[in-house]
Amino acid sequence: MINFYFNIKRTIILILLGFISLSFYGCDEFNPLDFNAFSVNDDKELGRQIDLQINSNQQEYPLLYQQSAIDYVQNIVNQIIQSPMIEYRGVFVYQVKIIRKDNVVNAFATPGGYVYVYTGLLKFLDNEATLAGVLAHEVAHAERRHSTKRMTKAYGVQFLLDLLLGDNPDQFADIAANLFAGLALLKNSRDEEYEADEYSFKYLQTSIWYPGALKYFFQKVSDNSSGSFLEELLSTHPLNENRIAVYEQLIANAQLPQPTENNLFSQRYVQFKNTLP
Repeated sequence: MINFYFNIKRTIILILLGFISLSFYGCDEFNPLDFNAFSVNDDKELGRQIDLQINSNQQEYPLLYQQSAIDYVQNIVNQIIQSPMIEYRGVFVYQVKIIRKDNVVNAFATPGGYVYVYTGLLKFLDNEATLAGVLAHEVAHAERRHSTKRMTKAYGVQFLLDLLLGDNPDQFADIAANLFAGLALLKNSRDEEYEADEYSFKYLQTSIWYPGALKYFFQKVSDNSSGSFLEELLSTHPLNENRIAVYEQLIANAQLPQPTENNLFSQRYVQFKNTLP
């Protein structure tokens, strides 16, 4: 009798998923990036488990425990998430950790708002506003829930069924382990990069920083694109001329005045970089 009801439930969910798929893909306005089988709490749990694995793998992810540096970067994130466009403030953790690898210019965010920044990135940048732009970009990946939306597409209908029916209680641990293995599912698509750039810009429009400062990062990456220290960045955050052009259009449309030291904070940033080991 239990199996009978289980099969009925399974059939109903399959039918519902079929109708959902037909409805979504038959609609001209459907955006596949917005379909997510995971709940917000699932994002939080996945992020927590990935964070535990990063903390336990200090050989691959050696964390910097210099509190002044952590506080400096965390304070920027704390201000970014005050944007009225932030949906999960107080829900996601938005906790910063710094990975001590000077030969890696990168940052990434996991589901649930854990933000990791490499010392190589911190030393690569020239002003605080550009760092704020990069961090806002990572916050946008978490806010837009890109990782779990991408995982929804990658795992398929059978996974959705198992998740909804609770067939496998260890499923989240398995998923977190797969995410952690090379952080493969944290590699962003071009569409996700466009969206994260757009939201980064919007978040900074109500901040103390020049909203268009991410362009300086793009320019410096383009100037050094042959450098091996950028390989991980370019594999997880694809950069092309169209992406740069789209971002430049955001700046033009906003009719921003020219940036100054008052919203770039170059001097303050140089002082911060000088404190890094």
